[in-house]
Amino acid sequence: MTGMAKRNVLHREMDRIKESFLLLGGRVESAMDQAIRSLFDKDVGLARQVIEGDEEIDQLEVDFEEDCLKVLALYQPLAVDLRFIVAVLKINNDLERVGDLAASIAEHTLFLAGHKPIIIPFDYETMAERTRWMLRTSLDSLVNMSATMAASVRAEDDKVDEINRQMYRQVAQEIRNSPDRIEALINVIGLSRCFERTADLATNIAEDVIYLVEGDIVRHEAYRVPIPNPEK
Repeated sequence: MTGMAKRNVLHREMDRIKESFLLLGGRVESAMDQAIRSLFDKDVGLARQVIEGDEEIDQLEVDFEEDCLKVLALYQPLAVDLRFIVAVLKINNDLERVGDLAASIAEHTLFLAGHKPIIIPFDYETMAERTRWMLRTSLDSLVNMSATMAASVRAEDDKVDEINRQMYRQVAQEIRNSPDRIEALINVIGLSRCFERTADLATNIAEDVIYLVEGDIVRHEAYRVPIPNPEK
């Protein structure tokens, strides 16, 4: 195979990888959307559908990894193509974990749907919507090759972490007030943890996009809001 022919085949394989990635990303995003909807609507049928669909996501993740490794072995891509494959291989693993978290949210939903509602001042909706926005925007940042969009995802992560901490404090108080409901309250903690971990994974994806677009490794850099200087 001539050099030109090999490059043409590589271009076709890269296009196929990008299409497969979009399929996986869309499937994972849909699973998270359905899991959140099942929680808010107390839809046990939809929750079961999310759980059953996790095997499909697992298989898509395995197939995608095999395709990427095949391209690396056969065509030895360089420069931009190599960096893209390295980035999406890492993102592929994060997406599979998000799929697992969507299934976990659905499992917590099934448990809570069969028990008396827990009344605590915890805003699931805000946390879920922030997390869903982060996941969607991190994937959009890859499609659009936008480091700016990716940076906005990183900036949002601290807000989700703070909501998670507030939830822990509220549940700890409720456990003291209603020790007979500890099992259900543990499931509430589990839900919050799932959202917090999804936000972390969306942040990981965003950081890989920044690396892909700009070549900067930012995963060890904490996102910090500048502290105003009172003397100015």
